[in-house]
Amino acid sequence: MSDLDPAIAARLKRTADGLVCAVAQQRGTGEVLMVAWMDDEALHRTLTTRRATYFSRSRGRLWEKGETSGHTQHVHEVRLDCDGDTLLLVVDQQGPACHTGTRTCFDTDVLL
Repeated sequence: MSDLDPAIAARLKRTADGLVCAVAQQRGTGEVLMVAWMDDEALHRTLTTRRATYFSRSRGRLWEKGETSGHTQHVHEVRLDCDGDTLLLVVDQQGPACHTGTRTCFDTDVLL
């Protein structure tokens, strides 16, 4: 059970696992930092605390970005895309966003 506003919850199109894709973008530069997943409770916590909270599919639990690394995300905006299946979080990233220690999860391989 989540405390997510029912009006917001009704607009979400979730995966079969009850998750919505979330893209984190650096405020000011537009740099895409990472992609993660949110369930209703993660979104509720993010909206109420302004600290990015995600659902870890591998751990099967909620996690606040930076809870172990200290590399936090302060959330300035949360936007829902036109289809309701992706969230955009506009954040101020402290430290690397990627679990590998790089600034973004998208700075390693350029395919085209």
